[in-house]
Amino acid sequence: MSQGHENMFNRRRFLSTAAAATGVLATPALALDNSTEYLPPATTNRRNASSFRSLDWQPYFNNLTNGAILVDITSRALHFWTEDESVYKLYPTSVPLTDDLTRLGRTEVVRKVEGPEWRPTPSMKERNPEWPDFVPAGPDNPLGTHALYLSWTYYRIHGTHDTRKIGRRSSNGCIGLYNEHIAELFGMAKHGTQVLLI
Repeated sequence: MSQGHENMFNRRRFLSTAAAATGVLATPALALDNSTEYLPPATTNRRNASSFRSLDWQPYFNNLTNGAILVDITSRALHFWTEDESVYKLYPTSVPLTDDLTRLGRTEVVRKVEGPEWRPTPSMKERNPEWPDFVPAGPDNPLGTHALYLSWTYYRIHGTHDTRKIGRRSSNGCIGLYNEHIAELFGMAKHGTQVLLI
């Protein structure tokens, strides 16, 4: 084989390999019946991918009155079912940094806020005295575009402008979602929606 043909062959091999790799990377990582959700970007811990799967609500709730939200800390996933079971959603989340910041059990949505303001909790200020006392709604707000306040003081399910946090242990106790996902969940969840963190 001549040098010119060998170079052409190597270029073709490189281009076909690159095209195949690009096609694989551009393909959604997960497609669920009854949902348009997908796995978080490649920044997410790979160990999480195998446990990011759809679940049935019955093992976790007695009923779906006002809808139900299940947050699985281990798989870093939030599951949502509407009261009439017509909608099921599965979202990737951020979860608390450490076990001592993690609260498990049953609670409910008690308040919904679009454009939430943020104030660090006393324990956050103790750990991070350099943090501001108040951050208004906007691109610098750690609660993102929407927040669901839970009956537990200081705990929320909220958005984030820092998408690198999704799929990671990165919060001070709250559950974080991509802003587009919290906006969708915000539109479906109600005051009184059941929430279970496991």
